[in-house]
Amino acid sequence: MQRHVAILGAGPVGLDAALACADAGWPFTVYEAADTVAAHVRAWGHVRLFTAWDLNVSHRMRTHLPHAPTGDDCPTGAELAARLLDPVAALPALEGRIRLRTRVAAIARTGLLKHEQIGTDVRAAAPFTLLLDTPDGEETAEADLVLDCTGTYAVPNTLGAGGIPAPGERALDHRITRTLPPVRDPDRWAGTILLLGAGKSAQTTARDLAALPGTRVEWIVRSPAPDWGAVRDDTLPGRQQLVEISQAFADGVSDRVTVHTGAHVQSLHSDGDRVRVTLGTSQGPREIVCDHIVALTGYVGDASLYRQLQVHECYATAAPMNLSAALLGSAGGDCLAQPTVGIDALRNPEPHFFILGAKSYGRLNTFLLRAGYEQVDEVFDALAPAVSV
Repeated sequence: MQRHVAILGAGPVGLDAALACADAGWPFTVYEAADTVAAHVRAWGHVRLFTAWDLNVSHRMRTHLPHAPTGDDCPTGAELAARLLDPVAALPALEGRIRLRTRVAAIARTGLLKHEQIGTDVRAAAPFTLLLDTPDGEETAEADLVLDCTGTYAVPNTLGAGGIPAPGERALDHRITRTLPPVRDPDRWAGTILLLGAGKSAQTTARDLAALPGTRVEWIVRSPAPDWGAVRDDTLPGRQQLVEISQAFADGVSDRVTVHTGAHVQSLHSDGDRVRVTLGTSQGPREIVCDHIVALTGYVGDASLYRQLQVHECYATAAPMNLSAALLGSAGGDCLAQPTVGIDALRNPEPHFFILGAKSYGRLNTFLLRAGYEQVDEVFDALAPAVSV
């Protein structure tokens, strides 16, 4: 008999884990909340990756897809989904194994509370119970190994200076765009845009909005002296171009983009069809009235899924503690320089529960798909002898 594997999320890493299960002959089910695989990737489908196909296709995907994309071209999210992830999901090895429109709402050890049987064989032997939200209502499922590959894109950070919502933010949430928007329609983005964040998503959006003739961007950056994520001797041209464009905006070269460094949102108020935003700056409070707000302040995974499991999270990054320590001790913030961490860094106190992919990096922004595929390798290499019982 073989233990059943539950894979949460049908994104790139979840699908790669599904292929690893199929190759190992392990029974598995992939649970995906959306009505299609790769939903998060499609949400930023208009954006081009900095990395080429060769860094975004796992060795398992190449084995199962002889004509998988290859080369130095950098795909968009839509191309990644259409040319790679959709064909992977359609493989016979995954047929009937992916449950769409099925959200895992919570996970527990069957019959055990979070604080019970700490570090014992009794806890390790108890199966997991998954609470599922399905189109037909709630149901439960069991698994012996759980791989949480749900990502982060569905859980955006809020705008307040200390990481909590700014006053008025929750009431105006419906007027805030929190995912990287496709900036194509000049009429949709006419007027004054308040843009928040300094990462690559915000940089991309600033660049795109600046190309629209009827748009003015007020760009709010928390750091008083942002480095825009510059990497010395960067080998990824698209990433370096964004750094240069952002620095040029900060230097005042555009009459459509004004960068406010060392600023944060203090409060938001409705002002008819517009929003009045009070900023905290080194010169004191300042008000900006805007037509749209685009908040791209980062994302973090949903930890509520495993609240009843024994997961040791880093108090600073919200990543699993051992992995966070390995990443924080590695060489800098370049995603290309991330180390192969090994299985011990991926383990949690909860036996046979692993957080993989972007979610495993918590608030760290150096995740690369290649790292997620390596995590899958490490888990399956370590557990293969133990899974058959």
